[in-house]
Amino acid sequence: MSKVAPPFRADHVGSLLRPPAIHVARGRRGRGEIDDAELRGIEDAAIAEMIPKLEATGMQSITDGEFRREWFHLDFLQQLDGVTVSGAIASSSNSKETVHMTPPKISVTGKLRHARTIQVEDYRYVAEHTDRTPKVAIPSPTMVHFRGGRGGIDIESYPDLDEFFDDLAQCYRDEIGALYAAGCRYLQLDDTNLAYLCDPVMRQGAVERGDDPDELPRTYAALINHALDQRPDDLTVGIHLCRGNFRSTHFASGSYEAVAEVLFNEIDVDAYFLEYDDERSGDFAPLRFFPDDKTLVLGLVTSKTAALEDKDVLRARIHEAAEYVDLDRMCLSPQCGFSSTIHGNEITEDDQWAKLRHVVEVAESVWN
Repeated sequence: MSKVAPPFRADHVGSLLRPPAIHVARGRRGRGEIDDAELRGIEDAAIAEMIPKLEATGMQSITDGEFRREWFHLDFLQQLDGVTVSGAIASSSNSKETVHMTPPKISVTGKLRHARTIQVEDYRYVAEHTDRTPKVAIPSPTMVHFRGGRGGIDIESYPDLDEFFDDLAQCYRDEIGALYAAGCRYLQLDDTNLAYLCDPVMRQGAVERGDDPDELPRTYAALINHALDQRPDDLTVGIHLCRGNFRSTHFASGSYEAVAEVLFNEIDVDAYFLEYDDERSGDFAPLRFFPDDKTLVLGLVTSKTAALEDKDVLRARIHEAAEYVDLDRMCLSPQCGFSSTIHGNEITEDDQWAKLRHVVEVAESVWN
C-alpha cells in the first residue's frame, strides 16, 4: 500500500477489548485493594503486551487500545475543571431493553479550565513501545454541549454561551499543544453528536432542549475549528463519527445527508472516519459533498460482530464510494473501536485481531 502518512490505507479507530488483567485490576482498585499507581503499572504491562499483537495485524497506526479508560469520552472530559457527569441521554435504539444502559450525560457546573495534561503521559508510553505511528484519540469538544444543551451549562458560570465555547476551545488547544510538544503527530476526535444529528429522534431531542438541529452542525464546526486554531501543519487530525458502540449495540441511526455539506466542508480536519458497516448509516450519496483535499476512511468492517465480511463485497463497496470520492483519497477501517467502553463488544480477542487483519488484507488488495 503506497500511502505512508496517516490515515493509512488500513487504519482503525483505536479502542481494543480489555484483557482480563485490566478488568481484575479495575475491580481491585474499586474495592481499594490497590492504588492508582499499582493500577497504572498493570495497565502499562497490558499495553506493552498488546502493541506487538496490534503491529502483527499489519496496522501502521498504534494506540494504547484505550486500556486506561472506562469510557471513550468521560475519562478525558472529567479531567477538565467545570465538567460533571450524571444521568443518561435518550436513545433512539432499543439499548435500554437490550443492555439496560444509555450513555451518561455531561453537565458544566463551573468555569472550564485545562488544569493538567490528560493524555500526554499515555501518548509517551505508546511512543516508547512502537516504531510505527502512535495515534491519540480524544473525545470531540462537542461532547460537552450536545447531551445537555443550554440546560446542561451552569447559567451563573456561563450566562453567555460564546464564553462557554471560547473556554472549551481553549481547553482543547492547551491539551493538543501539550500532545504536540510531546511528539504526537496523529490525533483523532471521536464525535457521536454530529452522527446523532443524522437521527430524527435525536434531532427532535435537540429541539426539545431548545437547540436548532440544522444550526448545531455549524456551531460544532466553528467549535472544532476554534479548538484546532493554529495547529501545526504536520499534525494530522481526523474525526470519527459514531452512532453508539456499547456492547455491540447502537444508540442512533440515519443518513449523513442531514449534516454532510457542513460536516465535510466547514470543519478543518484532514480525514473523516465514517461508519458505513450497515444500513443504519444510509447510502454513499452524501459523499457528493466530500472535498478534494481531504481523506475518507470508510468504516465498512463492523466491530460489533465476529463474522468476517466477504472481501469481494467490501471491494465492491469501496469502488461504489469511489463514484463520489477519488479512490486515492480513501482508506478502510472498522466502523468503530472494539471497546468504546471498558465493557467491550460481544466478540473475542481472536475475533478482534482477525477483523483488523481482514481490513489490512482487503486494503492491500484494493490499493496495491
